[in-house]
Parts: sequence; C-alpha cells; structure tokens
Amino acid sequence: MYIDTEGVILKQVKMVNGRKMVLLFSNKYGKISAGTSISEKGRSKSALAMHPFTHGKYELYKNRDSYNINGAEVIKSYYKIGEDVDKYMACSYILEFTEKLALENLRAPELFRLLIDFLDIMEKRQKKYSTIVLAYQVKALQIMGTMPELDVCVECGCKEIFTSFSIKGGGVICEKCRKIMEPEGNEKLIYDLNFDIVDVLKYFSKNPLKSLENLAIDDGLTLTLQNGLKKYVSLHLDIKNLKSEGFLIEY
Repeated sequence: MYIDTEGVILKQVKMVNGRKMVLLFSNKYGKISAGTSISEKGRSKSALAMHPFTHGKYELYKNRDSYNINGAEVIKSYYKIGEDVDKYMACSYILEFTEKLALENLRAPELFRLLIDFLDIMEKRQKKYSTIVLAYQVKALQIMGTMPELDVCVECGCKEIFTSFSIKGGGVICEKCRKIMEPEGNEKLIYDLNFDIVDVLKYFSKNPLKSLENLAIDDGLTLTLQNGLKKYVSLHLDIKNLKSEGFLIEY
C-alpha cells in the first residue's frame, strides 16, 4: 500500500548496499522505522528531503508492519540551523529527546506540530537557545501526559504553600510533607522552590511555543531547570544518556 505523510527525520542508520534505516517522526503515523535507498547526496528533491532538520513530505510503501521511503520532497529546509554549532547541538538534542518520548506507530499530531514550531523558532534565534529547549521539553511532556504535578502536593494532595519540588514524587510538595520526608541520599532529588521554578514551568505549559520565541530566562534558573528535568525524565520516563546531551552549553 502506498501512503504519504509530512515528517521530520529523527535518525538514520547506514546498512549494506547503500540502504539506510530511517527513524521518521510523521504527522499521520507517529514515529516509524523505514528503509530507503535515497541518499542525502545530490540535488534531487528526494535527496534534499533526507537532510537533517528538514520538514518534508515522504512517499512510503507500507507492507504489513514495515515501511520503505520511495520518494520525498522538501516542505521547509532549516539549513541555517547547521550554520551555528551550538544551535545545531541544541536542535540535535531535541530530535533525540523527541525520539525517546514519542511512541512507535502512535500518531501524535500535537507533538509533531510542536517540533515544527521549535525548528521555526530556532532557525531565527540568535542566543539563549536553552530557554526554547526547556520550553519545548515542558510542552512535550504536557502533550504526552507526563507533566510534573504543579497544583497539589504529591505527598498529601493539599494546595497549601509549596516549598519544594520532588523529582521522585513527580511534583511539588508542601512544607509539612517536606519536614517529615527522609533525608536525600547522594543524588539530589528535591529542589527548594527559591528560583520560581513552578512559575516558569506553568508559564511554559500555558503559552504557545511561538509566543515564547523572544523569551530568555537567567542562567541560574536555566541550570536548575535543566538538572531537574534531566532527573525527572530519567526516573519517570527512562530517558537518559542522550548522545547529544553532553554538548549542551548555556547560551
């Protein structure tokens, strides 16, 4: 059966005889694995659509549980992302994060649109890439139903003043519960809410990504949020040891 879909290539793996296995995040079918013989080299419309950070239309042949990309064309090429190494690494990180977050063969049109919005913003942005990376992660977690709890204490369910954020608990905790919780071990899993963490997370979650394109948060808060989100997705979603993570720097 021949089908087509918009998509963004998340990853490519070279195989024998010039073939590749491609992980395609598609609008119609979600994250799918597909074989292809199309090379990135050359100037054909199909070759150009196989480049990194390209929003393309892909023609596929579906045979039971397998896909093959027969042809492709560019909808929009975000070639400027590749002109800045820090921007390139930030976007590579988000592609890898999306790969881990999205489920195989499960359509996620909101997440797909969020990824396109992210690439639109990052192509034009000149600094503080980390703010948009964090905003994308928060909104992606919200879309996938895995957002931390920010409105009630995860220990007792009260709505009193929150003093801490618990990575293990998956959200905010009140002063009373914090006092009776066991001391932390070697790894910090509870953060004091002295950097307006909840306010920023809520702001990210309630506003469209496009409306945040000129926003920049300070380095101290950025680092706190990066560390907290990294531990949260590692513990609750088993998203860890991303290859591009080590290249992320504050900008």
